[in-house]
Amino acid sequence: MSSFVNRMLRAAKLDVNLYEEVEADRGAMRQAMGVVILSSLAYGLGTIGRAGMPGILIGTISALIGWYIWAYLTYFIGTRFLPEAQTRADHGELLRTIGFSSSPGLIRILAIFPPLEAIVLTVASIWMLVAMVIAVRQALDYRSTLRALAVCGIGWIIQTLILVLFLMIFRGRVAGT
Repeated sequence: MSSFVNRMLRAAKLDVNLYEEVEADRGAMRQAMGVVILSSLAYGLGTIGRAGMPGILIGTISALIGWYIWAYLTYFIGTRFLPEAQTRADHGELLRTIGFSSSPGLIRILAIFPPLEAIVLTVASIWMLVAMVIAVRQALDYRSTLRALAVCGIGWIIQTLILVLFLMIFRGRVAGT
């Protein structure tokens, strides 16, 4: 357990070596999934006043699905469209590193205090984005942080479009029912 907590702390501290470590550690998949779950639970508990108990369950399931899709998109974009000469990666490496990049999201539990909600969620989002760019740079063996940022940005746009399309279809079915 202490290894898991230590890894989360190192990921939140943006320790480049941690991201290299989990990239190479095929056994870290459960830990990466645990980080995603804990981060989404922290968000759910932090916003329980708005989302209620169902929001926690839906948020956790959505976070796990989003993590998987995000890692696949990042893998595909980073290895097919924007690789560098030394880029070598597989989907599992991206799942592990991106999972750990969710570590800063644990602070979102502090959003339970209404006066802090906006600032906590903003800080957590920025911190998680920076961690993700580092995770992607390390997993894809990039020398360029700018390239990793581009991969994350393109992936975010695509994932957002997929989510919007899904919500439009889902709401259309619910409204038509």
